[in-house]
Amino acid sequence: MIFWIIFGAITGWITGILTGSSGRQGCILNIIIGIVGAFIGGTLMRFLTNQPFNFGFDLQSFVVAVIGALILVALTGAARRGNR
Repeated sequence: MIFWIIFGAITGWITGILTGSSGRQGCILNIIIGIVGAFIGGTLMRFLTNQPFNFGFDLQSFVVAVIGALILVALTGAARRGNR
């Protein structure tokens, strides 16, 4: 459990830096974005490669989580723009 919180925080923080939104979101939002992004990225990779989930902490898992978090941020940004 603690591992996922730390992994999510780091992933969310990196995603915030890449998207330029790190100043607008706090630690809790970074954790949520990172964990949900890891799930999205893992699901996408499982669908594309037909490989089982890898719950370890390695570079590949981190990159997949960041890609998933970037997809999440892009989707939520598009949904917010659509509501205006």
